[in-house]
Amino acid sequence: MPVFDAQPFALPFRPETTALIVIDMQRDFAEPGGFGESLGNDVSRVGAIVPTVRRLLDGFRAAGLPIIHTMECHRPDLSDCPPAKRDRGDPALRIGDAGPMGRILIAGEPGTAILDELAPLPGEIVIEKPGKGAFHATDLDDRLDTMGAETLVFAGVTTEVCVQTTMREANDRGYHCLLAEDATESYFPHFKAATLEMIIAQGAIVGWTATTDGIVDALADR
Repeated sequence: MPVFDAQPFALPFRPETTALIVIDMQRDFAEPGGFGESLGNDVSRVGAIVPTVRRLLDGFRAAGLPIIHTMECHRPDLSDCPPAKRDRGDPALRIGDAGPMGRILIAGEPGTAILDELAPLPGEIVIEKPGKGAFHATDLDDRLDTMGAETLVFAGVTTEVCVQTTMREANDRGYHCLLAEDATESYFPHFKAATLEMIIAQGAIVGWTATTDGIVDALADR
């Protein structure tokens, strides 16, 4: 059985039961004028991982393995966005407000779209999620069950929020979870570092981490 060279120890995997989940690589989080910047963040940190995420996508595509993209977004009437989420803090723009790329985090608006460089190809699954975790109020678990997935490789943003939340949800559902450590990012470097430590602590209590090169090489060598 092939293995990923991972931390805290090697992770065996079966290619036919392995899938990639790319979390929320959207314009609203990566480009000026979007929701990420409205919260006062340096969005260039997200843009910097685009080449690495693309390498991961290319590796999975070359291997013919399933790819799932997620997009955090809400209905135009905000019926799936609770006030506890929308009204928090003091951002320059709130979810649903009109911004430079359309209404912030609203399904179908330009800013909600996945970055062009990472756009899904025909046949790749796109999950629109209203929460931080990709399993909440979506059919992700059903889709993974249908494809027979056992091992999930993760990339995307932000490491400590949507990525980690989804990994913990997946872990609770029995999936083996591996995070590509150089294909994920946070607006806060110390948050990313702490999350990577938490994931692999206590013998991979949440999951494993590995480099994109290590993951792609393992797929190519299987």
